[in-house]
Amino acid sequence: MALANIVSAFGLAGAAGLNAYIPLLIVAILGRAEVIKLSEPFDVLTSWWVIGALIILLVIEVVVDKVPGVDHINDVIQTIVRPTAGAILFAANSGIIENASPALALVVGLVLAFGVHAGKAVARPVVNATTMGVGAPAVSVLEDVTSVVASLLAIFAPLLFVIFAVVIVYLFIRLYRRIQHHRAARSML
Repeated sequence: MALANIVSAFGLAGAAGLNAYIPLLIVAILGRAEVIKLSEPFDVLTSWWVIGALIILLVIEVVVDKVPGVDHINDVIQTIVRPTAGAILFAANSGIIENASPALALVVGLVLAFGVHAGKAVARPVVNATTMGVGAPAVSVLEDVTSVVASLLAIFAPLLFVIFAVVIVYLFIRLYRRIQHHRAARSML
């Protein structure tokens, strides 16, 4: 059970690096429905006003992130929001790290979400430039779907989340190598 909680914490924090509001909203709704138990003070996520605010913020994020150029401004703003959400989600998993400072859980979640966010923020301008903005909406939808799937797997099927994460990392590495190969081929011309 402790290992599953740790995997859930990592999965939710990583998903927050892609879209802060998706895993927060999923956790808030599941906490409200008493499917999962949030420890204090994180149980405030289950209040209706927080859920409503998360829905509004999610709608704004989903729309803004699909617009080339505006998505970059959004990523700058989200540099604070996504790591903070990752820290909250990591720490909110009750019983993650026994006898450890809650600050440690917050820092781990913050660093993990920031790492995922940084990767996204660096890749997005490249996508926009290479596709003349056409790829932004498609990549944004892929990020949102990945965040939903990662969040749900992290909560309900931690072992499947690990497999999912390995596949995502593998695909990202292949894509990165392919881009590097194309750049090398272009520089030879």
